[in-house]
Amino acid sequence: MPKFTVLAKPVDMSGGFKDFFDTIGLTGGGLVTKGIAAVIAIIALRMLLQLSGDPKGALRKGSMAIGTLFVAVVLALYGDTLFSTVTQAKG
Repeated sequence: MPKFTVLAKPVDMSGGFKDFFDTIGLTGGGLVTKGIAAVIAIIALRMLLQLSGDPKGALRKGSMAIGTLFVAVVLALYGDTLFSTVTQAKG
């Protein structure tokens, strides 16, 4: 009879989405923040791909696209920390 190797320990998921987000290390707000950052990054990449032939206009649009991409990266890295300070404010 073959002996099976356990690759992962069983996890109780009876709590629903909260348990799922705990296993992947994200909260619901963190997941939304990462989704928003992904959408902003796609918009920035589209902006980069649609640069015009005019050098001055291309420089302006390219720098705006790079700035938008920077905002998306910062939001992806630190967004959950930034928004947690807003949602957990003490009045």
